Amino acid sequence: MPAETHTAQGPMDRQAVFALIQEQLADILEIDPSTISEGSSFQEDLDADSLALIELVEALEEELSERSVGFRIDDEDLEDLKTVRDATDYVFAKLEAG
Repeated sequence: MPAETHTAQGPMDRQAVFALIQEQLADILEIDPSTISEGSSFQEDLDADSLALIELVEALEEELSERSVGFRIDDEDLEDLKTVRDATDYVFAKLEAG
C-alpha cells in the first residue's frame, strides 16, 4: 500500500493501524508482510531486536503525526509491547484518545 493512502485525514480503524504496523515492520525487518500476524511476538517470532522496535516507533510517529498532532509512543510504554497485537491496540487507543 503506498504511503499516500495514509495521509488522508480522518479516523483510522483498527485494521488500518494493524496494516500500517505490518507494512512498516516488514520494511524494517526485510520480510514478507504476510508473515506478520497480530499474534506475532516481536522477539520470539520476528526476531526483532530493540533497534528494530525503535525504528518502528520512529516510523509510526512520523506516519501518524499527520493524523494526530504530536503523536508519540512513550519509551516506558515500549517495554510493554511484546506482540504486534499489543502495538496495534496501543496505537489505536492513542489515536482514539486523540
